[in-house]
Amino acid sequence: MANAWVNSAERIGSDLHLELELSRPGPGSRRAALCDALREAVRSGRLAPGTPLPPYRSLAADLGVARNTVADAYAELVAEGWLTARQGSGTRVAERTEALRPGHARVPTRAGKTPPRARGPRHDLRQGTPDASTFPRAPWLASYRRALQQAPNEVFGPGDPAGRVELREALAAYLARARGVRTEPGRIVICSGFAHALRLLFLGSPERVLRGPLAVEAYGLPFHRALLADAGVRTVPLPIDEHGADVGRLARERAVLLTPAHQFPTGGPLHAERRAAVVDWARARDAVVLEDDYDGEFRYDRKPVGAVQGLDPERVIYIGSVSKSLSPAVRLGWMVLPERYVDGVLAAKGEREAWASVLDQLALADFLSSGAYDRHVRRMRQRYRGRRDRLVAALAAHAPHIEVTGIAAGLHAVLRLPPGTERSAVKAAVWQGIALDGLAEFRHPDASVEDTAVRDGLVVGYATPAEHAYGTALEALCTALPPGAAPGTGAPVFG
Repeated sequence: MANAWVNSAERIGSDLHLELELSRPGPGSRRAALCDALREAVRSGRLAPGTPLPPYRSLAADLGVARNTVADAYAELVAEGWLTARQGSGTRVAERTEALRPGHARVPTRAGKTPPRARGPRHDLRQGTPDASTFPRAPWLASYRRALQQAPNEVFGPGDPAGRVELREALAAYLARARGVRTEPGRIVICSGFAHALRLLFLGSPERVLRGPLAVEAYGLPFHRALLADAGVRTVPLPIDEHGADVGRLARERAVLLTPAHQFPTGGPLHAERRAAVVDWARARDAVVLEDDYDGEFRYDRKPVGAVQGLDPERVIYIGSVSKSLSPAVRLGWMVLPERYVDGVLAAKGEREAWASVLDQLALADFLSSGAYDRHVRRMRQRYRGRRDRLVAALAAHAPHIEVTGIAAGLHAVLRLPPGTERSAVKAAVWQGIALDGLAEFRHPDASVEDTAVRDGLVVGYATPAEHAYGTALEALCTALPPGAAPGTGAPVFG
């Protein structure tokens, strides 16, 4: 069987004016053997940069193997950067492999200097951060100056653990108007962000405000799960479908953590029936809902849906921050608490404010009250909507088989990939100088791939790149995506 495989390969080699020596006979190794042979042909110069390779159907027929064997080999070499594949133009030897040919010396690096690739990616498409160049410096400076000029002397003493009343009053008014939150300043506690809020709720001493088990969505930030695990809090994953988290699976948990406005990272909102159902569950179980409203202001296809907290302020802890809307450098967030939790959170925080700068709190209060925050959010909503539209248009033009999941909202999108291609797509992105994450990075360790409607995907943050660099980043992203399927076959198109 091995000899027939080698002879067949030699016939294909003659068609390409080269011989492919396949040195790994045996079951399950034909793809690896073909990969090795093609790499060696490129390294030796027998396959020059830009050389077209045969369509995978032709090669599979000549070799007498399944088409997927050749398709997988091509896909692996595309991911590694040996080959390039464009729909409509076939599979070719990558141009950059010229540097690997004999007689081409590698570019030496100066002593003490790192190669350019080691200094970081050329294109940062990771989720979670806004465009740093858009921080509203002049309006923020104006608010800071007014706050500093008007600040009473007590501001420069020990802080109130609840946070400055000026900010809590401004937040109560803004959240009621913009997010449908029902509260008053006395139920708002200022923190430095969502992670700080989790610490106060689950790690506080001497008594924890909340205890596990905590139900969480099957996909979320690993950092938050690690923080909870370090506190000894067991998390139970809830499956996710096109209607958001399946809250009907809630059982004996004491609390549930949700991202109802825009599920992170898959992108769907929590369906209206499930929003009501999770509040009913909390009432029946004397439990609580933690609502992470991390980017609730950024909805592009319609007016943002109000917070779940508005359905029952005594059963929902609403948590927000300015890390997405303004900047993660402004370490300010807030918890809107049911009355029974306020004293516990303040006890966990301590008598003196040790996290959020009082002067920053006053500046944010002015920024909200003056209308500057609303203007900034409107401007960024238009900017990020344009970024998302450009991403969708680029995919439609260059990778129409790749679907953007979820609603038009937020600072990132998930690209649904063909089954089994996520890992190779991430590798291909790295080769193109792109920093991004695969969807699997956010999956709860106890969740199965069946717990979500999207199983293979890329999480693409479109907010971070500077405007002048975004187009180039999209071109690189499209190059890294796996090829599409031939019409009616469901098989990858490589040539």
